[in-house]
Amino acid sequence: METDELRAQLEQLHASSFGWALACCRRDRSDAEEVLQIAYLKVLEGKARFTGSASFKTWLFAVIRKTALDQRRKHFLRSVLILRAEEHRTAGSRVERPDESAYRSEMQAVFRSALARLPNRQREALQLVFYHDLSLQEAAVVMGVSIGSARTHYDRGKKRLRELLEESEDLYESEWERKVNRATVR
Repeated sequence: METDELRAQLEQLHASSFGWALACCRRDRSDAEEVLQIAYLKVLEGKARFTGSASFKTWLFAVIRKTALDQRRKHFLRSVLILRAEEHRTAGSRVERPDESAYRSEMQAVFRSALARLPNRQREALQLVFYHDLSLQEAAVVMGVSIGSARTHYDRGKKRLRELLEESEDLYESEWERKVNRATVR
C-alpha cells in the first residue's frame, strides 16, 4: 500500500483508532496519544506492514494493541500509579445523591470501574465488539487469539461485567436506604 493510501486510511480511522488506543491504555489520554503516534510512525515508516490478510482496520487495531503493550511494559510503574489515582478519584465521587446529569456521570464511572476490573482479555474483547463495532472474528485477530478463545473471553467478560454491575447496584441501593432511613443498621 502506498504512503498516500496509508495516510488516507489512517485519517479515516483516526477517531476509532484513538478510542481503541484509549482502551488499550486504560483510559489515559496522554499514553493513548503517545501509543497512537508510535503506531502511526510504525505504519508510515514500514516497520508494520499491511499484508491484506485482514481488513485494514483490524490490522491497524492489532498494531495499536501491540504498541500499547510494549509501552505498558516500559511504563509499568507509572501506569499503576495512574490507575490507583483514577480509582481513588471515582470512589470519592459517590459521596452524595447527585442531580440527574451528575448521576449519569457517576453511573458511567461505575461502569468504567467494573470494566477495568475485568481481566485484560475479557475487557479487550468487550471493548472491541461494543465500542469499536468489530465482529468477534475481527476482535480475535486484533487480540492475536483464535475465534474460540475470543468468544470465550467475550462470553465470560459479559457474565463477569453483569455480576460486577449487580454488586455495584446492590451497594448503591443499600447506601440509599441508609440515607432515607438513618435508623437502618447494616
